[in-house]
Amino acid sequence: MLGLQTIVSRRMNLTEEPSVVTVGSFHAGNRGNIIPDEAKMEGTIRAFDERHRNDLHECVQQISTLIAQSGGACAHVHIARGYPVTSNDEELTHWAVPVMKRVAGEGAVGICPKTCGAEDFTYYQRVVPGFFFFIGCTPKDRECKKADANHSPRFYVDESSLKLGVKSLATLTVDWLAANAR
Repeated sequence: MLGLQTIVSRRMNLTEEPSVVTVGSFHAGNRGNIIPDEAKMEGTIRAFDERHRNDLHECVQQISTLIAQSGGACAHVHIARGYPVTSNDEELTHWAVPVMKRVAGEGAVGICPKTCGAEDFTYYQRVVPGFFFFIGCTPKDRECKKADANHSPRFYVDESSLKLGVKSLATLTVDWLAANAR
């Protein structure tokens, strides 16, 4: 487990793009005085582009195999690739920002820094240009930076934000169709 933690710090160029290798689950044995014959680790691998992601997968495979071999064991590494990296189309995003500012207000729209989230939306982006955006659904009485994250069991949606979501998508659609009518 500790060997995997060195991948990002020692093998990746963090000045290019950050990345994450995390072991979040470790299961082995059933008694304190019996050496287990098997251990299972699960985790997550995150990167901002496919090249880094592939490099991380290769390093996890190599380090896991070599550490196991050094102890006279063998490692079976299975990496479920999950969703591809979500990356917005720059031209479409540049076009959409002014539309979003008109809908939501000048101060309510900005370009977010990259996040390590993964979305199935990426599969659509592989077929047609797209951009993924956040509406903002934190209740008005809570500070956004202190609100529970989307995948937290305490996550709460202020459903009044759904109106902005519908209005945003409708306006983007109508404006895009008007700008691209032939």
